[in-house]
Amino acid sequence: MANWRRITGIAGLAVGATVAAGAGAVIAAEKVAVGRIRLRPDPEADEPFGQLHGRPLTVLADDGVPLHAEINGPDDAPVTIIFSHGYALSQNVWHYQRRDLAGAARCVFWDQRSHGQSGESSQEHCTIPQLGEDLYAVLQATAPGDGPVVLAGHSMGGMTIMALARQRPELFGTKVAGVVLISTVAGGVDPTIWIPVVLRPIARHAAAPVLRGVSTGARATLTERLRHAGGDLAFLGTRYVAFGDPSVSPAVVDFLERIIRATPVGVVAAFYLALLNHDERAALGTLARVPVTVIAGEQDRLVSLAQSEELAGHIPGAELVRVPEAGHGVILERPAVVNRVISEMAARSVADMPRRASTA
Repeated sequence: MANWRRITGIAGLAVGATVAAGAGAVIAAEKVAVGRIRLRPDPEADEPFGQLHGRPLTVLADDGVPLHAEINGPDDAPVTIIFSHGYALSQNVWHYQRRDLAGAARCVFWDQRSHGQSGESSQEHCTIPQLGEDLYAVLQATAPGDGPVVLAGHSMGGMTIMALARQRPELFGTKVAGVVLISTVAGGVDPTIWIPVVLRPIARHAAAPVLRGVSTGARATLTERLRHAGGDLAFLGTRYVAFGDPSVSPAVVDFLERIIRATPVGVVAAFYLALLNHDERAALGTLARVPVTVIAGEQDRLVSLAQSEELAGHIPGAELVRVPEAGHGVILERPAVVNRVISEMAARSVADMPRRASTA
C-alpha cells in the first residue's frame, strides 16, 4: 500500500499548482483586459480630478467631530447648493458639479464624518440619523440668513437628506427650497446586491462580523495592504459596480477607485452597518413640501431602477429622471444630465422666493 502521507502530499502539491496556475491565469487576463481598456482614447485623461477645491471651513458637529467643508462660487449668489456625498467617498466625487455649477450658485461641498478630511467619529455615531444632524450643522454654518438652499445628495448623501427631513421638518418649504436625490433609497438598502444571488444570504449574515474583524488591529493593516495592492482587480471591480457604460473613461474609473481606496476599512465597516439599518421612509412626506427630483442610472447595480421608481412614487409631486446606460456613479458618468437637473432646481428655488416670502 502506498504511503498515505506521500499520496496526500503529492495531491496537495497538485492542487496547489492548479490553484496557482488558475490564479496566474486570472491575473494575466485582468492585465490584458485593463490594458485594452486603457489603450482607448480617453477624453478625460487631462481632467484635473481631485485638484479642484474651495474656500475651507470647519464645522463642528453636535458631538464635537470636525466636519470639513469647502465653498465655491460667489457669496452673494441667490441660492446655496449643499452637496452630500455617498458611502466610502468624499466631497471630491462632486468634481464636475464643482467645476461647472459654482459660477452661478454658491456651492457647499462637505466630507461626511470619518470620510475625506473630516474628523474621525466613534462607531456608535456612525449612523444615518447622525449624518442628518451633521448636515443641519453644515447648513447652519454655511447658509445663514433667508436665502434658499437646494440639497443634493448621492447614495448615502441622499439618505442624509432624508434624515434631516425627519429631524428638522420645519426647514422644508422655508429654508430648504428643493431637493435632488441621486442613486439612493429610503429604506431596504442591500449593500450586497452586486454579489451573485446564491451567495447573498451568506454575505448578509457574515458581512457584519467579518467587517468588524478586519477593521481593527493587525487585520486592518493587512486588509489595507491588500486593498492597495489590488490594482487591476480594483479597477475592474470599480468599473463594474459603479458604472453602467462600458466605454466610461478609465481616468474617471481610476479617480473613483482612488477615493474609495482612501477610505479606511474601519469606516467602510461602520457605515456598512449604518446602511443595513437605514429606514427614513417616514421622512418622505416632509420632502413633498418642496420640489424633489430623483435621478436614477438605468444600469445601477447598487440601487435598482425599480427602487428609484418606488422612492419617487412615495414622494408626492417628485420627478424621476432616468439616465440610460449609467450606473451608481452617475454624477461622474453623466455629469451633464446631473448638472442640468441641479441647475434647474436651483433656478426654480430662486423663482419661488416671492411665493415663499408671502406665505411665511
